[in-house]
Amino acid sequence: MDLALYQPDIPQNTGTLIRLGACMGITVHIIHPAGFPITPKGLARAGLDYIEHASMREHDSFSQFEEWRAAEGRRLVLLTTKASQSAYDAAYQHTDILLLGRESAGVPDSVAERADLRVRIPMRPGLRSINVALAGSMIIGEAMRQIGRFTELS
Repeated sequence: MDLALYQPDIPQNTGTLIRLGACMGITVHIIHPAGFPITPKGLARAGLDYIEHASMREHDSFSQFEEWRAAEGRRLVLLTTKASQSAYDAAYQHTDILLLGRESAGVPDSVAERADLRVRIPMRPGLRSINVALAGSMIIGEAMRQIGRFTELS
């Protein structure tokens, strides 16, 4: 199970998700361009000292990420408000990569079309979305629960 961030534009959310990755033992992929420099200093406030414990991989573009993903044979699961399937009705796999879009704009249609599975978090009508770091945490937790990863961390 990995987490991918598509062109993140808020360093605090990115730092929070890298910290989550460190604590949960998952790799966080950063798909560039990001809206800020991906540096320890830029991520330090939210990531604290967890950055040094994180597994992080940067990709220069979505096409580069896709080439890597295809070579690895990994399924891409997009978390999006435009999906009809609940993230809690999906069946996750050990090799899944959960993709989160930009905080300001999500992902373009061309990226969404590449996803093997699109899921959403059910929420009250009339509200747009949940903070990307919170949403990613919620679904990483559900996916890890389903595949038994929490027993590996004990």
